[in-house]
Amino acid sequence: MGEGMLKDGIASGRLSADDYARNFSDLHPALDRHEAHVEADRCYFCFDAPCQTACPTSIDIPLFIREISTGNPLGAAETIFEQNILGGMCARVCPTEQLCEESCVRMEAEGKPVKIGQLQRYATDVAMREGRQFFTRAPSTGKRIAVVGAGPAGLSAAHRLSMHGHDVVIFDARPKPGGLNEYGIASYKTPGGFAQAEVEYVTAIGGISIVNEKILGRDFSLTELREQYDAVFLGMGLGGVNALRAEGETTEGVINAVDFIAQLRQSPDLSTLPIGRRVVVIGGGMTAIDAAVQARLLGAEQVTMVYRRGKEAMSASEFEQDLAASKGVTIRHWLAPKRVVAQFGKVAGIELEYTAMVDGKLVGTGETVVIECDQVMKAIGQTLASDGEGVMLAGGKIEVDGEGRTSIEGVWAGGDCATGGDDLTVTAVAEGRDAAESINRWLLG
Repeated sequence: MGEGMLKDGIASGRLSADDYARNFSDLHPALDRHEAHVEADRCYFCFDAPCQTACPTSIDIPLFIREISTGNPLGAAETIFEQNILGGMCARVCPTEQLCEESCVRMEAEGKPVKIGQLQRYATDVAMREGRQFFTRAPSTGKRIAVVGAGPAGLSAAHRLSMHGHDVVIFDARPKPGGLNEYGIASYKTPGGFAQAEVEYVTAIGGISIVNEKILGRDFSLTELREQYDAVFLGMGLGGVNALRAEGETTEGVINAVDFIAQLRQSPDLSTLPIGRRVVVIGGGMTAIDAAVQARLLGAEQVTMVYRRGKEAMSASEFEQDLAASKGVTIRHWLAPKRVVAQFGKVAGIELEYTAMVDGKLVGTGETVVIECDQVMKAIGQTLASDGEGVMLAGGKIEVDGEGRTSIEGVWAGGDCATGGDDLTVTAVAEGRDAAESINRWLLG
């Protein structure tokens, strides 16, 4: 690989303006009224519907689909929002193919489930477009709750607490609220500034204020929050990034996938974003898929995902894996990073070791391969950025019980930073909602 090729490796403006617009348009265009009615008519409206059981927020799916079929999308939206106030975002990013739609009776009978996610989007979009609010605040209780993190868990908790008449102050580390919905999800899933529109919709109930660019452990302490507020909910997600633990990890051209996605999400002009000609993404989860696909959409000529285990162990859904393949991403399994190959101080490739399962343990075989590239993205999981100042941890996360209570009285936690979840937006919403109900019961004695 020559020096000239390396200099041209990471560059911006690889595509035309039309290409960028087309590549980052809505992945699943919204259903129109006719399409929604046709799809809703496919539902069997099952009693004890398996799709509802599979939904982490327990939305009454047969009911809201029936409401759509009878020409009542606002009623459907209310049914959805009763359980999941961030139902609009979840309709866009939830792995429905692994949850409700996989459990759909139509899936069992025909191999083609009802498009539950798109029907949910149809109903919630109507409500948000019309600015219809279905919930009001109860009379003020005089209680104040601090929420750390304006992501799905924090917003869900804040909305439910406000419904009960409590005042909520949300502290968030970023310049904008929304958490991963704003900074961590592929642009083609939530185009058009939807994340901020949803924050505005959720907080329109009143009684919720958001303070941006304030970090737990830097700008305030948990002790201070407990002294100044009646209860605390921790929903700050996972701010740290796991190390690659490979030689040469700090070489120029090695970046964090979460930072890449955040930069892309906040960019007003995608043509200004530099991307490598040949990119390697390390990881097997949704973040790895989002980074790999968007690298291709930005103009990378060759994108390879490498994962240390087999296909069946990847946390990214089969739909997401197929999406990556359809966009030209190559996925290779049973490879673990060993060394970043550098040339002239920049990434020129990555050496990987083949892996295998031996007696139930993942081991290296000693055989290696080098993939030439000019950019490496790490998507191998995140860690808790703040230790919670005395809150008991388990497995690197804040330990909580079934109601989201931590080891410190008056402090709850939920979402990615807490134990028990599966790192999904919909699960974070459920945990925030349920913790808010627990907080309300505790405050009322």
